[in-house]
Amino acid sequence: MDLGVRDRGYLIVGGTAGMGLATATVLAAEGARVAVAARDADRARAAVTRIGGQHTTVVVGDVNRDGEADRIVAEAVETLGGLAGVAVTTGTGTPSHSDLERASDAVWADAVQDILMGTVRTVRAAVPQLVAGGGGTVVTTAAYGMRAYHADRLPYVTLKSGLAAFTKTIAMAYGRSGVRANCVCPGAIETDSLAAFRQLLAKERGVPPEGLLERVMADEWHMDVALGRPGTPQEVGELFAFLLSPRAGYLTGALINIDGGTHF
Repeated sequence: MDLGVRDRGYLIVGGTAGMGLATATVLAAEGARVAVAARDADRARAAVTRIGGQHTTVVVGDVNRDGEADRIVAEAVETLGGLAGVAVTTGTGTPSHSDLERASDAVWADAVQDILMGTVRTVRAAVPQLVAGGGGTVVTTAAYGMRAYHADRLPYVTLKSGLAAFTKTIAMAYGRSGVRANCVCPGAIETDSLAAFRQLLAKERGVPPEGLLERVMADEWHMDVALGRPGTPQEVGELFAFLLSPRAGYLTGALINIDGGTHF
């Protein structure tokens, strides 16, 4: 299916790995103009090589820092010749996976910046550009965990829930200006970090990696996944690309699970 994104400009924040990289790759393959925003210039350039496409570029910066999101969006608009959509796939900080007693003020403050404010700053900078261009799309990243609360991930699930509320409010506030906003809630996705964890488990337990993560998910993490496996970044990237595209033209304000059917 042609997504209808050819020659349209898209900014992917967190596009050097995992779901963001997969999203950028799908869009580039469809002929879109893609800007990948990342903190590390070398890593971003390597990602652009992997993504391919005639019009894939790098914007270096950190949306967790004041003022950076405005510069990143402005640079992307100039490089791309306009902005049709933005996706933010960052915000997975490990310290935020803490319970009430272990989550210090510093942990909460870091989590707010990493999980919430990076997205808020990016969307705040991008929406005026989208409105000025006649409309566009916003896709944010929450998590399956916001629907299945865990006491040992209190900052994470709290702020991901806030991010979902933020996205729905953007959809309501700017819909008549042609801006759509949707929030994706991934489950267990085998990004580089989870793939490395699979290999680490195999080494520690002296067993083959095949099927090991799936057993741990079911038996130790108690994740009842209907499909019986983690997802792939490519599967999530295809969803992001669809939501960013004109093909999802009447879809806005949605919270969309992509979790293999975890705890229906």
